[in-house]
Amino acid sequence: MNNSPPTLLIVDDDPSIRLSLSHVMSEIGYCVRSAEDGLSALREIQNEVPELLLSDLNMPNMSGFELLSVVRRRFPAIRTIAMSGSFSGDEVPSGVAADGFYQKGCSIAALLRIITLLPNVERPVPRPSNPETPLWIRSDAHDPSSDGYITITCPECLRSFPLALGTDYPQHKTVCIYCQSPIYYAVFQADDEMPSLSFQLKTAAPKLFPPSASNLSY
Repeated sequence: MNNSPPTLLIVDDDPSIRLSLSHVMSEIGYCVRSAEDGLSALREIQNEVPELLLSDLNMPNMSGFELLSVVRRRFPAIRTIAMSGSFSGDEVPSGVAADGFYQKGCSIAALLRIITLLPNVERPVPRPSNPETPLWIRSDAHDPSSDGYITITCPECLRSFPLALGTDYPQHKTVCIYCQSPIYYAVFQADDEMPSLSFQLKTAAPKLFPPSASNLSY
C-alpha cells in the first residue's frame, strides 16, 4: 500500500498566496511545490509530475488558461483545479481545461471539499516520444540560401515562434524562446515528398548531431 503523501503543485504569481497555500496544504499532509507562472510550472512538472495542480488563471509569461490547456493535453493524469478572484461560484469557467474551480478568498475547507469531489476521469496518456526525434517542418522557400523563416511549435509548452531557416545541415537544434526546452527539427521543401519513415528513424539517431557541426544553433 502506498502511504506517501499526495503531491500538489501550486501556481500563482502572488508570492503571499503561494506561501500561505503551501503552508496550509503542507500542514494538512500534502507534499507541496510551487511555481510563479505557467512556464515555471511546466519545468516543475518535467522534473516530477504531481498528482494535483492548483493554478491561478491570470498570470504573466504563461497564464493559467494556457497552462491548464497544455497540462490537459500533455499530462492528462494530473487532476487540475483552476483558481481566480475574477470568477465566482464553484463551476469551472467556460473554456478552462480544469477538473474543478476554487474561488480565491474562500475557505481552505471549501478547497478541500473541491479536491474531494474531483471526478476520477480516465484520460488516455500520450505515448512518450524520443526528445531527439526531430519535428519535420515544411518550408515554402525554394532558395535554400535565402533568409527565410519557419514557424516552430514547441512540443513542451505548445507555443509557436518564428526561426530563421537553416541551410546546410539536414537537421538542427534550437531552444524554445518561451520555456527554453531543446527542440530538434528538420526542414523539407514544399515541393518535396515527406521523408519516408525509415529515413526519419535514421536521421533521428543522436549520431547525426555531431558536436563539431558548426551550424547547430543553441
